[in-house]
Amino acid sequence: MRRVLTIAGSDSGGGAGIQADLKTFCAFGVYGMTAITAVTAQNTKGVDAIFPLPPSMVARQIASVMEDIGVDAAKTGMLFSEDIIRAVVQALCKWPVEYLVVDPVMVAKSKVMLLEERAVQALVQELLPLAHVVTPNLEEASVLAGFPVQSLRDMEDAARRIREKGPRYVLVKGGHLPGNEVTDVLFDGKDFTYFSGPRIETPNTHGTGCTYSAAICALLALGYTMKEAVAEARRYMELVIAHALPLGGGFGPTNHLAPLFLRAGLDPQEGGRYW
Repeated sequence: MRRVLTIAGSDSGGGAGIQADLKTFCAFGVYGMTAITAVTAQNTKGVDAIFPLPPSMVARQIASVMEDIGVDAAKTGMLFSEDIIRAVVQALCKWPVEYLVVDPVMVAKSKVMLLEERAVQALVQELLPLAHVVTPNLEEASVLAGFPVQSLRDMEDAARRIREKGPRYVLVKGGHLPGNEVTDVLFDGKDFTYFSGPRIETPNTHGTGCTYSAAICALLALGYTMKEAVAEARRYMELVIAHALPLGGGFGPTNHLAPLFLRAGLDPQEGGRYW
């Protein structure tokens, strides 16, 4: 079984962060492990509190996994601080990972900051050069590229600018653009590849960025090429969003195990069946 590590924050509501990542890893049949960077108190309405772990503890978690179990692919999510980013970078330099997916988490859906402003420079200068792929949404791409990203042409220009900072691939996600279709742009330093599909209208999209990057990470670990991984991850995202769960009073979570429920002949929104 392929081994996949998520280095990210904990979401007590279960829809994003390491909880979303582990559910996604399970859906793809890979063995998931975690290095928790911060504990959050949050639900579908927003983030109530953030408690970052000591950077040394973050690094120790990575070391413990690397020294014993090993890692075929890894992803980063919420890193929160400059010191945590540096601890992660040092650990990944000591134990290199062939496939590192960097989800540059900066702001929660509720607009709470999940990355300190002074940490952006460390993310760009120290973490991005280690990335196999970085997966910013439009807001994150605007910060990383240094200009507003508000159109498909802007997405292309941002991908070029971000690619110069070191990652092998840049995937700019277009979900925040208006329109009936959602288009993501993948850039390999030479060519652009476009992935488009219908927009699924639902307020229940909490954790979609975490889930998408986790799916890509799992697929890379399973031997998919970058283009294949993005295409397959998008198909997975269409299912988990189409069967998203109307839980709580805010932005409900996606349904990470919907493909498994469907295969078992169960209603994805009801779940059930013990094993």
